[in-house]
Amino acid sequence: MGAEIYQGGRAFPTNAVTESMLTRRATKYYDAAASLSGDQIRQLVRIGTSAPTSFHLQNWRFIAVRTAEAKARLRPIAWGQPAITDAAVTFVIIGKLADASTIPARLAPVVEAGIMPAHVVPEWERPARGLYDDQPQRQRDEAVRSATFGAAAIIAAASSFGLGSTPMIGFDADAVHREYGLGGDEIPVMLLTVGPERAGNWPQKPRMPVADVLSFA
Repeated sequence: MGAEIYQGGRAFPTNAVTESMLTRRATKYYDAAASLSGDQIRQLVRIGTSAPTSFHLQNWRFIAVRTAEAKARLRPIAWGQPAITDAAVTFVIIGKLADASTIPARLAPVVEAGIMPAHVVPEWERPARGLYDDQPQRQRDEAVRSATFGAAAIIAAASSFGLGSTPMIGFDADAVHREYGLGGDEIPVMLLTVGPERAGNWPQKPRMPVADVLSFA
């Protein structure tokens, strides 16, 4: 990509974040002997939860599958993919159906921190109820959207830490739901393997030219 990113005739200098994203690749081969500590996993999820969500719903949940026994249970319902057992951790990325009634609780820390006046909270809850109440498709869309934002942030963070990652949709959703006792309002959106790589992975595959996917209005 070079040393600069161009937009509007002006150049943005690249940095460690952009370089890690521009060189990130889907990892097929992991170092099966490597592991991540609980603190490292928590750090990845903390970064994941910095991603945006509609009305600050934070309607996501993350299950870190990292023990040999847990990986062995997950692999058969994830199409037998070797990365499940080879990666240091596989996250089950869960989206929760958008529920506007949770907004006061989600915004309480925001009010306590002095970021938002308390009287604004109902002004957020009312339009959210209009958007999501009795709208199952919108509730589900928001669950998938929020979970995907969170996963994307973890992917970027993993790359910046020198770790490989791969989002995976090859799994039996009903079996995952049963295995982890997911609630009726929870959707297993994807699996995300993360860990140190071993040799043999391809570099990032070329993308379509920006001119083919970008238009200005």
